Amino acid sequence: MKILVTGGAGYVGSNLVPKLLASGHKVRVLDNLMYNGYSLLPYFGDENFEFVKGDVLDADVVRKCTHDADIIIHLAAIVGYPACKKDPNLAKDVNVFGTRLVDKHRSKSQPVFYASTGSNYGALVGDICTEETPLNPLTIYGTTKTEAEQMLLDSGSVVCYRFATAFGLSPRMRLDLLINDFVYQAVKKRNLILYEKTYKRTFVHVRDMVRCFLFTIENYDKMENQVYNVGSNQLNYSKEEVALLIKEKIDFYLHFADIGKDEDQRNYEVSYEKISKLGFETSITVDQGIDELIRAYELIDIKNPFSNI
Repeated sequence: MKILVTGGAGYVGSNLVPKLLASGHKVRVLDNLMYNGYSLLPYFGDENFEFVKGDVLDADVVRKCTHDADIIIHLAAIVGYPACKKDPNLAKDVNVFGTRLVDKHRSKSQPVFYASTGSNYGALVGDICTEETPLNPLTIYGTTKTEAEQMLLDSGSVVCYRFATAFGLSPRMRLDLLINDFVYQAVKKRNLILYEKTYKRTFVHVRDMVRCFLFTIENYDKMENQVYNVGSNQLNYSKEEVALLIKEKIDFYLHFADIGKDEDQRNYEVSYEKISKLGFETSITVDQGIDELIRAYELIDIKNPFSNI
């Protein structure tokens, strides 16, 4: 198949592209290289790989990139509360208008796999979220992703994933993700100040996110026009539990603070029964992810906290 990956040089895309190529697909990446494209350098010699340097906000570029794609994996976005707060107008443009352009310039025979987010649920204290739970996004990130998700569902020929909070290593690394950040603070600064310690979060390793896209390619007929929470019921943790897992592996100062706030106000568990019933299960635990992050951070100086997906 010919697969277009928007934002393919990002955190998820740089893990996804090699897996698609290894599976025999032809891959076109559209990315503006906001965070450089070093992660994709190894694939420029592959005859099945094409890179287009351009912006998802450029209608002409989007039209040219989508015209012959069998599948569009739409990752291009300004991701996470910190990055969206830094430039709210850009976040609205990329997350909503960019998605509208992708939808406008594809036919209904070209399915879109859309990377949405669990931030769409907003503040739901103590609840277990299913795909039917009413959405209540509280930040620009959540509201823009919710709007784009609904737009694609209204249009059809789509699969939307409300991914749990990602973690794990990537050639295009992100340090603004909770587990990635906690481990970084512990390894590099030997200090972590933690607020809202009892708040529940749910997680998914970036390589399992990639596996989910591959799973959908093989099972699209069963998944079309549906929303799926993507993660694992075994990866629901409080912030305190994550910090204490890290502390079992490395010595650092851990302080629980009374002041501080997660703007998304995520404090809930998520059910992954819907996608599990189709046969998809995650494969990497939080414990395993923490181990790989510690090994990498101890050897490599990774910087740049803001990132696309």
